[in-house]
Amino acid sequence: MTRRDEESASPRDGGGFLRWVELAEGDANVSDYPFTLPVVAGLRAAGRLELDPAVTFLAGDNGTGKSTLIEAIAVAAGFNPEGGSTNFRFSTRDTESALGEHLQLVRGIRKPRTGFFLRAESFYNVATEIDRLGVAAGYGGASLHERSHGESFLDLATHRFKPRGLYLLDEPEAALSVHGCLALLTRIHDLTRAGSQFVIATHSPILLAVPHARILQIAPSGVISHVDYDDAQPVLLTRSFLANPQRYLHHLFSDDG
Repeated sequence: MTRRDEESASPRDGGGFLRWVELAEGDANVSDYPFTLPVVAGLRAAGRLELDPAVTFLAGDNGTGKSTLIEAIAVAAGFNPEGGSTNFRFSTRDTESALGEHLQLVRGIRKPRTGFFLRAESFYNVATEIDRLGVAAGYGGASLHERSHGESFLDLATHRFKPRGLYLLDEPEAALSVHGCLALLTRIHDLTRAGSQFVIATHSPILLAVPHARILQIAPSGVISHVDYDDAQPVLLTRSFLANPQRYLHHLFSDDG
């Protein structure tokens, strides 16, 4: 694909594959998990969660429900709950929440040519399924088990992620070094210019730097705010720590004898 083709394929020209997410009307018991998570309360209060045509980040502290929402969007979009493409239909253990059954995805006029759901915690199972299916050639050649965790993540993004794809990623930085995060950031940017759409749950201040991305920050109270990069919690905390680590260490270890 030439530079001109990539520019003409921009998802901003015709909207993303997914325009927004909302809770479907139903008889779910809202007093049970996962409907008690902050992100679900925020989604209910907001009415819907608008997604950027190119890149949407979900940021927030542990326990706010970022990963659960990414998983639910993936399930509602037809992906395998443990990860993979829409053609993967394996299961090692049913741990997904019921949220995906109660989400409604409002789609754009364009349809993705391909897609993938990457969840860091079950990627080992996905790599095993890729070997079982005999399709490792599409993921860089050798078995993903023969590479480090980080290398396999980058090989997935490099060889399996294609233009005009829908990609849902749950904390992809979990296996990556700083250099690895920078490489993934570049790949995401290139693929969005080639018509792809990403929805990503992350704690990484590096990945959040994707140009023009929409950053949705989930507060412990459930409030979902659209924030600028410089105001995103992972960015603020990382900058503050690096500017004066001794101040943080003194506070954290103040009870040491």
